[in-house]
Formats: sequence, structure tokens, C-alpha cells
Amino acid sequence: MTTPEIEKVNIAEKLAGFTEQWAQRRIARVNDYEVKVAKLQGEFVWHTHEDTDELFLVISGTLTIRLRDGDVTLGPGEMYVVPRGVEHCPAADEEVAILLFEPAGTSNTGDAGGARTREAVDA
Repeated sequence: MTTPEIEKVNIAEKLAGFTEQWAQRRIARVNDYEVKVAKLQGEFVWHTHEDTDELFLVISGTLTIRLRDGDVTLGPGEMYVVPRGVEHCPAADEEVAILLFEPAGTSNTGDAGGARTREAVDA
């Protein structure tokens, strides 16, 4: 068996390649999961992912994940997993860069849908 070619991913370079906020960029696939990066500022929409957890890892800036029972505030190098079925609303006063890990095809707006729904594209 031959070893597959190894492709490393530079997260900073991937983030530097776009400016659009709230638009996820796919940087890798792991089995049936996607690793995505995004830039966020302002408040998103309240939504739920009924069938999957959602992992947020902050690369830079400060992210607040609003939950009905209280907020979780994350800085660089910190992560939080929103459990499936928990309503949440990401928010950032200033631009924040994040990494997400979730099943392929997961909608960024979950059950909320609407104008902010975007499919992830390759970075």
C-alpha cells in the first residue's frame, strides 16, 4: 500500500484568502465531516441543529455564543461544542476568525433558514 500525498493546510493563509463574513470556507474533509473556517462580526440568527453537535474553535478575536441559559465567551485557542438540539446565536462585537467541525452538508443556519443561509465553498 502506498502512502497518499500529504497536503498540509495553513489556516492563516486560508483565512487571508477571503473577506466575506458569515460565509464558511471548507479547508479539509475528515471522513463524513468538514473542517471549515469563517470570519464573523455582528450577530447571527438564533438556530438549532437537531441532528448534530457543532464545534467552534476561535482562531482570533472574541466570540460569544449566546444560549437561552447564558452566554459562552471564547478567546483565541478556546473552543466550545454546542450540543445537538440546543438553540444558539453566535455574535462578535469585532471580527473573529473561527474554525468549525461538523458533518458535511450541515446548514450554517440550521433550522432557521433564511437569507443568511450559505453553503460552504472550498477555500
